[in-house]
Order: sequence, then structure tokens, then C-alpha cells
Amino acid sequence: MSYGGMINEVELETQRLYKILGGLTDFKIGAKYDAAFCRAAAPFTLEINKLKKETDAVILAHYYCAPQIVYGVADYKGDSLALARAAAEVKESIIIFCGVFFMAQTAKIINPRKRVFLPPLFAGCSLADSVDAAQAAAMRAKYPRAQFVCYINSTAEVKAACDICVTSANVFDIIAASAARQIVFLPDVYMAADIAREMRRRGIDKEIIPFGGTCCVHDKYNAQDVRDIRAAHPAAAIICHPECAPQVCELCDYCGGTSGMLKFVKSSAARTFAVLSEDGIINCLEYENPDKNFLHYGRTCAQMKRNNLQNILGILKNPAPEAEVQVGSSVADAAKKCIYKMFKAGGADL
Repeated sequence: MSYGGMINEVELETQRLYKILGGLTDFKIGAKYDAAFCRAAAPFTLEINKLKKETDAVILAHYYCAPQIVYGVADYKGDSLALARAAAEVKESIIIFCGVFFMAQTAKIINPRKRVFLPPLFAGCSLADSVDAAQAAAMRAKYPRAQFVCYINSTAEVKAACDICVTSANVFDIIAASAARQIVFLPDVYMAADIAREMRRRGIDKEIIPFGGTCCVHDKYNAQDVRDIRAAHPAAAIICHPECAPQVCELCDYCGGTSGMLKFVKSSAARTFAVLSEDGIINCLEYENPDKNFLHYGRTCAQMKRNNLQNILGILKNPAPEAEVQVGSSVADAAKKCIYKMFKAGGADL
């Protein structure tokens, strides 16, 4: 390829990226992504999209990753469950998972024959990291008759120690349908409180026993934040994630997981939304709803943002062993049962 040809390719890629990113907000500077940003990203996205075909690789990206990843190079984008299901369906032999460690673990469990790489080498999750297998086992000893339900935001080892996995979208229906009265829910203490409240609302007698973990992004919001937003923007619909504290959820117009937020905003008659969640979901909402306005009350997950174009390209060029996700066979087998019980119970409904 001639130098002139490369210049032309980069310019075309710049134009492609600007069409996608130009309507989205760069929260670092509080303005829309500009042509200069897209021009700087273009050589990376161009090479990544070529190399993934040459190396038989596929890129899965969580919505919380930067939009140049989600919309620039990802073959599949979504929340952790949607991406786990995608991992089971892809034909390529290599999965590059742009997200955090527990998500890449889940992809590996579901699709053990594929090689799974996490570009930042390691990216943790405060919620998943708040409980380990030993703590789950101790809870099991304390509550031997309880059903153990884990949020998908948990490690492979914790999933292996539990009976069934859930997401924020299917948790209420799965627990409502459970034959067990006593439920140990881990790790999210706020979601456990939300489950207990919903069971009471439905008139279902369940004892929900929480563990105590929280998400370091969503646990920072408080009820006064919602009141202040309501006073400043009375016409705005306020939406939040159920990983927020119950008093926050109660005051918002809608509380739901990532996919639920996307559906709510799409169908809502409101024109302006205040979003109490991670920055990445706001970019997704902007992309899906260019005719609506979004007030920025998001927070950044530093671990998610460790995924970048440079380390994705690095994996494609040199798939370093330390970046490859491994899950022991005994843990994987037990965790897979936990995950697939969710799928059977309706986990496809995000």
C-alpha cells in the first residue's frame, strides 16, 4: 500500500468515526467528540479491524467501555449477560473481551474451547471483588437450607459456590419463582434490599439475606442528589441503576439495568433525562436516541476505562499469555451450571 493510499484510508476512517462519535459526549472535556479526536483514533481502529479478521478474532465490548471501542471496533456490544451469550455463538477462535475480569471469565466458562483475552491484562470490579469463594462457603455453612443466588457481577469461583445466577433484569422473576423461602443474595447489598422490597410488593413471602458488597460507581449516589436534580430540572426523567441505594431508586422515575434503561428511554415521552449510572451508558443512550437530551450525572468506572484501543491492538499483535483468561475445569463446570440455570429460567430476557 502506498503512503498516499494509507492517508486516504485514515481519512475515510476518520469520517466514519466522526459520523458515529460526533453526536456523543466526551465527558473528559464536557463537549462532543470532535474530528481531531476521531483522526487520532482512526489509525488504531483501522488496524484493529483489519487484524481481527487476519487473526480469526472477535471483539466483545461492554457498554461502559469508551465509545471508540463500542462503536469503532466491537463486533458485539451489550451488558455482561448479552456478551456472555454472544461468546457462545461466535465462530472465531479468539475472543477479545473489553470489559472487566468477571465478564471475561463468564465468556470463557460458556465457551471453553475459545481463547479469551482481556486487553488491560486485569480489570477488576468492586462488586465482584467484594466476595470470594471462602466467604460464600461460610455463608453456605451458616444458612444450609437457603438457596444461594449470585448476581452476574461475581467471579467464577463465587458462581461455582452458588445455585443460580441472575441479572438486574431477571432477578425479581427468578427469585419470585423459586421454591425456596430463604434466599442468600450476594454480593450486592443494595440489590438485595430492592429484591426484598419487590417481593413484599408482590405479596411473596421471602427472606432475603444480603452479603454486603456495593458497586463503587453506583453506591456514590444519594437521595439528596435526586432531590437536587428534580429541583433544578423538573421536566427531566431521572433514571438509575438498581446497584444504587434503595432510597435513590425509590425517588427516581425509573430504576433498571443497562438494557432496561435503553428500553425505557426509547419508549418514554420525556425529552430530557438525568442518568445516574456510568458514563458509558449515557453515550449509548445518546447514540440510540439522538433526538433526546441527557444531563450528565454519570460517574466513571476506572476499571472499564482501562480498556483502550492501544491495548486491544497490542493483544491482536502479540496475544500475551498473561492477558489470557483461564478458569479451572472444576470451577468452570460448577459455575456453568449456575449460569445455565439462569438461562433456563429466562436469562435471555435482558
